[in-house]
Order: sequence, then structure tokens, then C-alpha cells
Amino acid sequence: MDHVFRHVRVNTMQKTIIFTFLINCGLSLGTVTAQEKLYPSIFSLRDVSLLESPFKSARDLNIKVLLEYDVDRLLAPYLKEAGLTSKAASYPNWEGLDGHVGGHYLSALAINYASTNDPTCKKRMDYMVATVKSCQEAHTNQHADWGRGYVGGVPNSAQIWSALRVGDFKAYHSAWVPWYNIHKMYSGLRDAWVYGGSEEAKLIFLSFCDWGIEITSGLSEAQMNEMLAMEHGGINEVFADAYEITRDEKYLRAAKQFSHKALLEPFSSGVDNLDNKHANTQVPKAVGFERIAELTKDQQYKNAGRFFWETVTTNRSLAFGGNSRREFFPAVSACGDFINEVEGPETCNSYNMLKLTENLFRMNPSARYVDYYERTLYNHILSTQHPQRGGYVYFTPARPRHYRVYSTPNEGMWCCVGSGMENHAKYNQFIYAKRNDSLYVNLFIPSELNWTDRKIRIRQQTRFPFEEEVNLNITEGRSRFTLMVRYPFWVKEGALRITVNGKPFIHTSLPSSYVAINRNWKKGDQIKIELPMQTRIEKLPNVPNYIALLHGPILLGAKTGTEDLKGLDANDGRWAHIASGKRLPVDQAPIIIEDNLTAIARKLKPVEGKPLTFATTDIEMVNATTLVLEPFFQIHDARYMMYWMALSKSKYQSYLDSLSQEENKKLAIQNRTIDYVAPGEQQPEVDHSMKHVNSRSGSSHDTFYRDAYEGGHFSYLLSTEGKTDLSLMIRYWGAEWGNRKFEIYIDDHRLIEEDNTGRWNQSRFFDVTYALPNEVIQGKKNIRVKFQALPQNTAGAVYYIRLLENEKPK
Repeated sequence: MDHVFRHVRVNTMQKTIIFTFLINCGLSLGTVTAQEKLYPSIFSLRDVSLLESPFKSARDLNIKVLLEYDVDRLLAPYLKEAGLTSKAASYPNWEGLDGHVGGHYLSALAINYASTNDPTCKKRMDYMVATVKSCQEAHTNQHADWGRGYVGGVPNSAQIWSALRVGDFKAYHSAWVPWYNIHKMYSGLRDAWVYGGSEEAKLIFLSFCDWGIEITSGLSEAQMNEMLAMEHGGINEVFADAYEITRDEKYLRAAKQFSHKALLEPFSSGVDNLDNKHANTQVPKAVGFERIAELTKDQQYKNAGRFFWETVTTNRSLAFGGNSRREFFPAVSACGDFINEVEGPETCNSYNMLKLTENLFRMNPSARYVDYYERTLYNHILSTQHPQRGGYVYFTPARPRHYRVYSTPNEGMWCCVGSGMENHAKYNQFIYAKRNDSLYVNLFIPSELNWTDRKIRIRQQTRFPFEEEVNLNITEGRSRFTLMVRYPFWVKEGALRITVNGKPFIHTSLPSSYVAINRNWKKGDQIKIELPMQTRIEKLPNVPNYIALLHGPILLGAKTGTEDLKGLDANDGRWAHIASGKRLPVDQAPIIIEDNLTAIARKLKPVEGKPLTFATTDIEMVNATTLVLEPFFQIHDARYMMYWMALSKSKYQSYLDSLSQEENKKLAIQNRTIDYVAPGEQQPEVDHSMKHVNSRSGSSHDTFYRDAYEGGHFSYLLSTEGKTDLSLMIRYWGAEWGNRKFEIYIDDHRLIEEDNTGRWNQSRFFDVTYALPNEVIQGKKNIRVKFQALPQNTAGAVYYIRLLENEKPK
């Protein structure tokens, strides 16, 4: 059937007629092996069953939570843009990104159906596909000039896409990441075919891809890359998948055209330019690079995807596998933000990094890819689901003694809610892999594999990581193949022990590799794997005074209290995904005092009867309390420590004195803060309804900024919480060039005319505070703060904005 679409351009209705004809003739377009067709080395989810474990519990809870969502509300944005009547109102949160969770939800339904054969997931999946099909047909019939084949819930779709088609990007730049938004439905439709076996979804997907090609067909290369400067998800990946489905070269061309040269070119040359870039904008691009490389063997794309993975996992990831702070990759000098800020690594980043890892493994089945995958799966992904309520986590703070907040069903429709719906659905996807005559045992998760090609069934039984032993049993069949058992990096050289039917299997493999066992396997064969785990420390990237403690691949954390867990179960508030409770002073957190850091791991004492639990009584600490270390993925509804300051005995007092002074200043400002904006950062600017004319943003001194030029301006809407006696604190750089005269307005009131031209001539930041007249803010819950450039001058640059309560007299 695929060749029918390779040379003939047909519309959606024609494809449906052809499909129906072939089905009636008994010619099936697809089978349950669609997943293996697209990803040949990965087993179909239908062939890998989870057995009792934390992963199965998380998967089952996730299905329960998924079915609490109102599918008609998720579909409402699509029907609205198609001019059709919806059965329910759209979800209210993250307005402007309407529709993005709907695509994730479709993927999650398909994946869960493939994994569990759950009939409700199948019914909902089919309902969504049928509804989306009606939207596509409506667009094709009613919007022939721009919408043939379109499927999207992007607000103001007609205005955005009709203008973009002719090279007018004004509406596009004013919208909130349109390509990122529709990428989720692209993926949802693909997954409804790949995992859910829906041929109708496949046809809708390909027509949607045709729309994407058509809508950009008139754009030059320069215009394409201007368009791709805005976050666009993994659009290049889905076009590569369309190419693999059809082998039609037009989709491969599109995949390369949608590959952003600003990342592709430096990374293919081994140049890391990620400092101060929005992290989850970049990771999906690299997923697409590697997917193109996998299908074409193109060396440039292969180099880019591989090097991206190398630099992120080696230089930019924390001990639990996550990366980024405030959604951005920090520069070396800014990595202290991991401790100072509460917006830690974002779950979506790890969701996409695991996809990239799977892509790389399919091309080169290296154990080091699985080592990273395992670390991130246990410590980040598994930890981001509430084990009772099933809510999803957006940010995981690394700041000592802070906490995470969780979404609730039908509220808080964040990006990490969408990816979270998928995360806990596909735990069985990467446990095993196959290549030629080899079977790879990647992850030590209780499961059963049905290797249909070999007519072999294998059952993996273990309580790992709570025990150090894994048993593999051949429960059905007979076949010769090579069993590839992963030798994890965290097992010492020479310590991995394997027995086959009770007899030792001698090997010379090293950590972070595979042990190959080739033989004729038959029913009744038993393989026992012993995985002795060690405790070790890892330093926070570029902040060597902070360390994490791990046992085997498992990050150990400690609960430190439950005070002020504000917003623990998040509502529909615009910033409810951020744990906004009080920041406890860093200098008052438990601090390890030790001259020999390697001795710290040896001093942890296992708690009898509690696997993976350790006492810290033998470790010298400042601010010590009774602390017990346990797997971080088990810590919920509490403040915690995952990184610990570790100081030598000779230096700790002077360091703590200076740290205490600095920390007191920071907390005093934080406690007075009513609202704040980080100019130049995408999310805070969207959150604060930015308006701008002749304005630009950038990064300097490892911090983002915004300015305005040629009479331009920029402004933000800040919450006053109805309070008076407030001040505005603005951060400027002290050594700007050129004319810097501008006005600051509070709504229509001119607060001040400022002149920063040659004002300080010092290469450091200055915070300037402006008192706000009460009569300007009285009775208002919000005010708009505007920076207006004067003629031949630049307004700003502004690096940070805080709305503060005035200091109370002492």
C-alpha cells in the first residue's frame, strides 16, 4: 500500500477510499508489527509484559489518571479551529498553547493500548482519531487556500498559517510556538498507527505531513531558519518517520528542511553552543537529527545527534539524569543556579533525551547509552509521578530542602503533563532489544518477553534495585542466539557474575559493556546475574562544593521536612507548576564536613531490613539532623536533599560566614518579592503577557536580557496582589555602550526618565530600586511596567525585574 502514495498525490478522501477498497479485498495495510517496522530493533510493546514492580504500578496508576481526563475538552481546540461544534469547553490553562496536551494524550492512549490491550484506551484512541479526521476534512473543504490536510488546535490558525504561507511571519511571531503545538498531534497520529494499529491515523498523519510541506513550500532557506528560531518540537523527526513509512523522498527533504541549522551545523562540527539556550527547544531537534541519520546514514546528522547527546549527558546533566535550570542550559559560571533557583531540571527534557538515547542505541547498541537511560528512568522519570494521586511534576529542584509540586487531573495542562502521560506508559519499551541473532537485556525490570521471531519466551524476575540479583528463565521454545547481558558502569570490574543452569559463565567483559552468551537456548534454561552495587559520590557539574550520593544507579535523597509545601497539588494557576513555598536558607541546610570526599560513601550505614536505605550517623555535619538516605524516586510530599555541600574541616567556617551573609541578602529580597520577570526568557515573558515593538532579547554575562530601540518599547503585566507600598527593582549591566535614555511607565503613569549612558562604567550588575507611588497602584491587582526608548536611544538592557514590598522600618 505504501507505494501507492509514493508517486501519486491524493487527498484525504481519496486515501480513505483506497484504504477501504484494499481492506475489503483482504489486503491489510498494517499489522501489530507497525512499531517494529518503524523501529526494527525494538520489540513491539505487545510482546513485552511488565510484571509486578514500581514500574508496573506507575503504569497502571497512569492509566487510571489518564481516564479521568475529559477527552472532549482535549479535542475542543481542534474542533474550534476547524469551525466545528465542540462538546465541551477547552481547558483554561496555558491559553495560547491550546491543543498540545491532546496530541500527547493520543500518544499515551495508543502506547497503553499496545502495552495492556486496555479496551477503554482503544475506544478513546479511536474516538480521538475519528474526531481529528472530521477536523481535517473540514479544513480541507473550508480552507483550501491554506488548510488542506491541516490538523491543529493552534489559536488563530487561519491567520497564522495563511500569512506564513506567503512569508509573512508577523502573526506567527505573535503566537505561542505553533509548530511545537502541532508537533504533538503529528506524534499522536503517528503513534496511534505505530502502537495502536490505526490505519486511519496513518492516513491522517500523512495528509498532515503533506500540509506541512505545502504550507512552507514558498519559503526560502533563510525564511525556514528564521521560522525555526522559535521552538518547534521534533518536527524534523515526524517527517523522517513519514519517509520511513512511505519511502517518499519528499518527506526526507522536508525533514532536512525542518532541521535547524543554528544547532545542526555547530554540533555536527563538535561545537557546543548550548549556553543560555532553551533546553527543551534544542533536545527534540537532536532527536530529529539522529532519526534522519538512522534512516539515511547521513554523517552530518549522525555527528550532530551523537555530539549533542555526549555534551548534554557528560557536561550538562545532574546526578538524576535531568538537565537545565529555569528551562535553560546554564553556562559554566551560572551552574550555581542549580542550588540557588527552585526551577530545576524539567521533565520534558528527560522525556526527549530518552528518545534521543533510543535512537542512538538503535544505530549503535552501546551499553553506555543504556547506563544513562537507566539512571534517568529510575531517578527522574519514575520520580515525577505521585505514587498515590498520579500527578505529574514539571520542575525537580536541586536546591537543598526544597520540594516538587504535582499536577491534578483536568487542571494545570503543562507541557510536562503531556509528556508525563507518555512517560509512564512505555516502561516496557527499552527493557529488551534485538539485532541480527542477538538479544539485548538492557534494563533489569521484572518482565516477560515474547520473541515471536524465535518462538522464545523469557521471563525476567528480580527485585532490583532493592536486591542485586536478576534471574532470566526461558519459559518456552528453543533457538540459538546470543544473549547480551548488560554489564553496568556502576558494577566494579570483575564483579559481575553470571551462571547458566547453575554453572559459572566466565567472561572478560568490562563495566559499561555487554556480556555475550551464545548457545542453543531451550525451555527450562536459567540465567542468574549478580550485580553488586557500590555507593559513590558525584559532583554537581561545575559546582564542586556540592555532591550527590548514589548506590548503583540509584540517587539517594533524604526527606528534610514538610513545612510550607505551598501548592503541592497544583491548580490552574499560571505559575502553579513552580514550587513557590518558602526558600529555606542554603547555609542552614545539612553540610558535610570531610577532608576526603571518597570516604563519605564508605561512612553510610545500611539500615537493617530496609534495602537501599542508609543512616548518616557516621558522617560529620553542620546543621545536622537525623537524616536517612533512601531512593530519591520514593520521596514525595516532602522537602528533600539530593545535593549536599561538602567542605573540608579547615575551610568550612570562613566559607559558611560569607555564604550566610550572601544568603541572607538573597532571602530578604526573595521574601519581599510579589512578582518577578526574567526578560528574554520565553516562559516568563509569556507568563507576564509581554508586549513589544522594536525590541530584542539576547544573552550576555550568562544572563538573559531585553531592550528596545528606535523608539520601541517592551512591557510586562505584573501582579501586585492588591498591595500598596511597593517598589520596582530593575537589574542593569554597569558597562553598556551607546545612548541609554529611556522612560519607565506604570500603566499610563510615567514613573521616571532614566539615563544609564556611561552611568557606572563597571563590569558588574547593578540593581536599582524605584519606589511606586501608592496612588498609581491603589486598588489594582495588576500593573503593566513599560520601558520606552527615547529617540536615538536604547531602553535597557533590562536583565531582571522584581516587584517588591517596601522594607518595613526596624
